[in-house]
Amino acid sequence: MFTIEHEFDCTIVTLVDDGRAPLQEDVAISAFEECITVEQFDPRTDEVQKVTLSMSQLRDLAAALNLPEGTYQTVRKRR
Repeated sequence: MFTIEHEFDCTIVTLVDDGRAPLQEDVAISAFEECITVEQFDPRTDEVQKVTLSMSQLRDLAAALNLPEGTYQTVRKRR
């Protein structure tokens, strides 16, 4: 299950783990113009862990999800 919220400066997608136990904490993905942040509460440390990806890293991640094992470099087409 997931939710989508549009804020003033970003869009927030929250992924809710509604599968079989053990369940993981919700993941909040905030999409800004210049970067993406991924946040998840860590019950072991009682803190929210945050990772920030550049738009280039996000494009590479999206491409990597559909490729076999290996080393790749993406080339952005110029318009």
